[in-house]
Amino acid sequence: MIAVLPLPEHLPTRSASQVKNQWGEVVRQVRERGSVAVTNHANVEMVLIDTATYRRLAEDIQAIHAEQHSTLNALDSAFQDRLAVLQQSGAADRVDALMARRGKSAKPSKAGSSF
Repeated sequence: MIAVLPLPEHLPTRSASQVKNQWGEVVRQVRERGSVAVTNHANVEMVLIDTATYRRLAEDIQAIHAEQHSTLNALDSAFQDRLAVLQQSGAADRVDALMARRGKSAKPSKAGSSF
């Protein structure tokens, strides 16, 4: 399941100077809250996250990549199957015959007794 994280603007903040001078306090706050935004001149420059959150993010990204790879493989397989049909002998003649009919069926439609 993909981790839900707050936006950097909604995190507790610490200035770069506080991070440098009060590292122990910053680490405690990251462990308590999961993440802390580091600011420089009132702009969020980076976010510090705990190891568990980082691990969840990395696992989520790997799962997404695996799912994308699987989806692309399925699409490629379907494409190759369709391409193989089009490359069969006589396929061009069948396509030409289909186009020549211009949407008209070779046999009349059967609607059943109720029609």
